[in-house]
Amino acid sequence: MAFIKWAFFDFHASNWHPLTWISHAVDYAIWGLNPLGHHLTNVVLHAANTFLVVFLTVMLVNALKDTSIKNGLSEFLDDRTTLITGGVTGLLFGLHPLHVESVVWVAERKDVLCALFFLLSITMYTQYAVSISSRPPEGHLSPRFFNKRYLAALAFGILAVLSKPMAVTIPVVLLILDWYPFERILSLKTLLVALVEKLPFIALSCISSVLTVLAQGTGGAIVPIESVPLSARVLVGIRSLILYLWKMIWPVNLIPFYPYPADVSLSSLEYLSATAMVIAITVICVVSAQRQKLWLSVWSYYVITLAPVLGIIQVGRQAMADRYTYLPSLGPFLIVGLAVAWTWRKVNAITRWNSIKKPFSAATIFVLIAMSYLTLAQIGIWNNSIRLWSYVIGKNPERAHLVFYFRGLALLNTDQADKAIDDFDRAIALDPYFSDAFLNRGNAFEKKGEFEKAINNFDRAIALNPSYEAYFNRGITFEKMGQLDKSIGDYDRAIALNPSRYEAYQAGGTLYGKMGLFDKAIEYFNRYIAINPKHSESYNNRGLCYAYLGEDDRALQDFNKAIALDQDLAVTYRNRGNLYLRTGRRELAFPDFQKACDLGNEPACNALKAIR
Repeated sequence: MAFIKWAFFDFHASNWHPLTWISHAVDYAIWGLNPLGHHLTNVVLHAANTFLVVFLTVMLVNALKDTSIKNGLSEFLDDRTTLITGGVTGLLFGLHPLHVESVVWVAERKDVLCALFFLLSITMYTQYAVSISSRPPEGHLSPRFFNKRYLAALAFGILAVLSKPMAVTIPVVLLILDWYPFERILSLKTLLVALVEKLPFIALSCISSVLTVLAQGTGGAIVPIESVPLSARVLVGIRSLILYLWKMIWPVNLIPFYPYPADVSLSSLEYLSATAMVIAITVICVVSAQRQKLWLSVWSYYVITLAPVLGIIQVGRQAMADRYTYLPSLGPFLIVGLAVAWTWRKVNAITRWNSIKKPFSAATIFVLIAMSYLTLAQIGIWNNSIRLWSYVIGKNPERAHLVFYFRGLALLNTDQADKAIDDFDRAIALDPYFSDAFLNRGNAFEKKGEFEKAINNFDRAIALNPSYEAYFNRGITFEKMGQLDKSIGDYDRAIALNPSRYEAYQAGGTLYGKMGLFDKAIEYFNRYIAINPKHSESYNNRGLCYAYLGEDDRALQDFNKAIALDQDLAVTYRNRGNLYLRTGRRELAFPDFQKACDLGNEPACNALKAIR
C-alpha cells in the first residue's frame, strides 16, 4: 500500500503517471532486474496496440462509409478495401522505425501503456457513437452518461491519463470524431450538447494537466520563458509538425536526442518554409472540408495529439522526439492506408490486371522489407547507452554537450572513469556553465581516488548550482579524506536543501557514530527512519548506538526490527549476539552468531568459536 500511495501522491523524475510506475513495479516483482521481462512487456503492449489500431481503423472506415454517401466514397469503401486500409495502417504502426524508441526504451513504458488505454477509449467511444446513430436529429442528440460504452470509454480514458499525461487530448479527439466521421456535430446546438457530453473527459484532462505542470515544475524540468521566448517555441513547434511528417515518409537518420536549436527566427528559410507549409496544409484542409471532411479531421487529430509536446510549455532540452509520434502518427498512417486501398481498387479495375499485379505486389513487399530493415537497424542503436550516445554524437557533434554528458554518465556507470572524464571535459568545453557535468566529473575523480580534483569539481558545481547532490557527494569525499567536520557540514547543507531525501541522514548518522557522538547519530537515524521506515540498516545502526550508550532494551528492539525487515542482514545477528553475550544471555547469543556465520560474517564465526 505504501508504494501505491507513493505512485499516486508523489512526483518523481518530473513526472506524475502512477499507472506506469505500478506497471514497472509489477515487472520488477516478476522479473527482478532481468531486462528480458521488462522488454517483453513493452513488446506485448505494442503488439496489442497494433491489433487495436487495425480494429479501430476498420471501425472508423465503416463509420466513414456510412456517412460518405453524398461524397461518392461509399462505392470505394467496400469490405475488401476496408480490410486493406486496416491492414496497411496496422503494418505501418507496428513496423515503422519512428516507433522503435517507444518500445525498446523500457523506461518509456508510458507511451505504449497510455496508447493501449487511449485506443481502447476511442474504440469504446466509437461503438457508443455508432450505437446511438451517427447522424441523429438535432433534438435527439443528448449525452448518455450512463451508457455502458460511454462509461467504458471514460474508464479507459482515466487509465490512459494515469499512464501518461499526453492523453489529455482525448476530449478534443472525441469532438473531432463527432464532427467527422460520426457527424454528430451539425450545428451550434449539437456542438454544445457534444461539449456537455465531454465534460467528464474535460475535467479529467484539466486535473491531469495541473498535476503534470506541478510535477515538472517541482522537478525543475520546465524551461523558463526567459530562456526560450514564446515566439521561438512556436516556430520550433511548427517546424516539428513538418519534420515529423517527413520522418514518417522517409524514416532515416532518426536520432534518440534532437537538441534544441540555438538560432530560431522566422527569417530563416527552415522556419519560414515550415510555417508556410503548415498554413498551406491547414487552408487546403479547411477549403476542402466543404466537399470532403476527412482531410481536416485527420490533420486536426495530428496537430491536437502533438500539441502537448510541441514545446509551447518547454520541458527538457530536446526540440522533438521520435516517441512523441506514437499516437499522432495514426492520422497520416490512416491516409496512407486509404490511399493504398484506393490504388488497389483502381488497379484491380483495370482489364489487364496481371500485367500490373506483379509490379504492384513487388513494390508493396519492397516497402515492407525496407521499413523492417530500418526498424531493426534502429533497434540496434539502443543496444546499450554508450552505443546510443555515440551514435547521437556522430549525427550532431557540434551541439552535443548534453550528449557527451550522457555518454559520460554511461561510461561512469560501467567503471570507465577515465573515458567518462574525457566526455565530461568535452561537455564542459561546449558549455562552461554546465553544473551537472562538473558534479559528475567530480564523481569520476572521487571514484579514481583523486579526492582533491573531485573537491575542486564539486566546488565549481556548487558555485553554479548549490544542489543536494553536489553537497552530499562533496561530503562523502571529505569523509574519505578524513575531514569529518567539513563532511558533516556538507551533509547538513544537503539536508537543508532537501529534507525529504534520506541518504544524507544515513551518512551523517553513520559518521557521528564513528566519531563517538552517539546521541547525535541517533538523532540522524531517527529522521532517516521517519522518512524510510523500511530500511533495516538504519535500525541496526541506531540499535548499535543505543548499545554503546547502554540502553540495551532500545538496542534490542532496533535489532529485532532490523531482522524482521531483512532476515539476511548478517551484521545485525552479530550485533544482537554481542548484546546477548554482554548481558549474560549466552544461550541466545549462540544461535545469532551461528546465523551470522552462516551468512558469511567472519567476526561472528570467530565469536562462535570463542564461546563454544
